[in-house]
Amino acid sequence: MRIGIDLGGTKIEIVVLDGSGRIVYRERALTPGGDYAATLATIIQLVHQAEHTLEIHTPLPVGIGIPGAIAPQTGLIQNANSVCLIGRDLAADLATALERPIRLANDADCFALSEATDGAGAGVPTLFGVILGTGVGGGIVVGGQLLSGPNAIAGEWGHNPLPWPEPDEQPGVACYCGRSGCIETFLSGPALSRQYGELYGTALPPATIVQRAANGERIADDLLTRYEQRLARALAVVVNILDPHVIVLGGGLSNLTRLYHSVPQLWKPYIFAHAPVTRLVPARFGDSSGVRGAAWLWPQC
Repeated sequence: MRIGIDLGGTKIEIVVLDGSGRIVYRERALTPGGDYAATLATIIQLVHQAEHTLEIHTPLPVGIGIPGAIAPQTGLIQNANSVCLIGRDLAADLATALERPIRLANDADCFALSEATDGAGAGVPTLFGVILGTGVGGGIVVGGQLLSGPNAIAGEWGHNPLPWPEPDEQPGVACYCGRSGCIETFLSGPALSRQYGELYGTALPPATIVQRAANGERIADDLLTRYEQRLARALAVVVNILDPHVIVLGGGLSNLTRLYHSVPQLWKPYIFAHAPVTRLVPARFGDSSGVRGAAWLWPQC
């Protein structure tokens, strides 16, 4: 068995996987906002509670997906939208408290690892996992192993400029990373809401926009059509550089089923191949993929 933890901005989720990848325990707790010490205490309590409930007396391996990255030079967390984590050695602090080694990875990397291990991309040589949610992230798995890189930013496609921009897409809106026109500012959930507000006067949640498009609202449908075209351009660059066998979509906007038919047609003019065969598929495990991937940071023995 192994423990996976998804450390999010609003919730902390823990699961225990058995050797076959089946979830045998799950619990959630609210994330103590902006309080590092309380966050540590919550994680420790969740781990002890899981092992007590399952009557496990030998400490289980723990993997954690975090909303940021680990600086390779220092082991400290960087680029986290939960700012209380930045500059902290979370792995060392938890290893001391829980008396066992801890493995950390970016939450999008955990998502990709889950889907490559026993999800929608199980067994493929190369997989690119995409998160289309509050942010836009990605992870790369090659030969069943996460690709990290010397800067620990492999797969961070959301903070590159939207490729082949049209005139009204330049220079783009400001991104929290300090630049403008990032892919995330076009394809995240908040970006879609903002775009609807600019056209209609009132920003709406993405799920409501999707429903309005399904009900025949022209503005909503046109907006989703443009979203598909932008996603196709953004993913075409990934295909041109990485040439993955499978691209798996996760996050709230991955539930937009029309993406899986339209985007592979729309990306063809931008991919440097006569007849691209990369598959675009939804995540097998949906919202559970990230926390499952955190557990799979400890590979099967």
